Amino acid sequence: MVINQKQRNQFIKKASWVGIIGNTILAIAKIIVGFVSGSLAVIGDGIETATDIVTYLITLVTARIMNKPPNYKYPYGYNRAEAVATKALSFVIFFAGAQLFLSTLLRLIKNEPHQIPTFLAIYVTIFSILSKAGLAYYQFRIGNKIQSKMITANAKNMRNDILISSSVLLGLIFTQILDFPVLDLITAMAVSTWIMKTGFGIFMETSRELMDGTDNPELYYEIFDAVEEVGAINPHRVRIRKHSNMYTIGLDVEMDGSLTIEEGHQMAKKVEKNIKEKVENVYDVLVHVEPKGNVEKEKFGLSRGNIDDECGKKKKRNAK
Repeated sequence: MVINQKQRNQFIKKASWVGIIGNTILAIAKIIVGFVSGSLAVIGDGIETATDIVTYLITLVTARIMNKPPNYKYPYGYNRAEAVATKALSFVIFFAGAQLFLSTLLRLIKNEPHQIPTFLAIYVTIFSILSKAGLAYYQFRIGNKIQSKMITANAKNMRNDILISSSVLLGLIFTQILDFPVLDLITAMAVSTWIMKTGFGIFMETSRELMDGTDNPELYYEIFDAVEEVGAINPHRVRIRKHSNMYTIGLDVEMDGSLTIEEGHQMAKKVEKNIKEKVENVYDVLVHVEPKGNVEKEKFGLSRGNIDDECGKKKKRNAK
């Protein structure tokens, strides 16, 4: 099933509303139960869930922005707003974790008395694990279906929440068994560390797209093969830009210098068509034609030799 941009935005909006409603219910339940039961770890888990509401509000607003048509300010359109929004999500997640870490650390340093949480904290944490599992599955399914890093990032956050809530549950159980309330504070610190790690990971993932990079070298090989299949040679200065889930590709190719302008134009059209057929999610292809044997200093872009050298060095580093 081919999904157009309008349908894709509708999926993002729907996934956002599901996330907002589900996380609002969970956040309220965990924070209230955390205070009633006397568990800082559960309160921390509830705060982390509350940040998820903010992240889904961001995705909802972003879906509206992405609908705007290109203009003189943004000739490529607004689809990259998704990467910017995902970057913003990483900051929200990281600072929520940092705040919880500092507040818990201060309580440990001050050695304030801390009561043993009641069994109510255990019950709400089990409910949270089951609910987050359902939300994570749904978000992953939608994110993969529409190839949205923003929704997939939210799904990863939900998956991490399952691990966080599981660690909270383990801490609560051991606190009850060992009668050692400081374990709840230690668990809260572990939870906050994991939250910060998640935020940093999402931040690094989006940096590649914003810098016009890709983590998949196979895309370049698919482009090289598509060019050579139609008779053009030496594809070089290949640039791949990603805008949301779509690729914009620019490249230079060489062909017989005796060809007419019309013949060169037709060859360029064949190159463009074949790339769009061989590579998924290509929005546009810009082909620059050069005569065979033309030599220019490449300031940017990649050729087959560049990719082979880089991948070879990477394999050697991994082998070590």
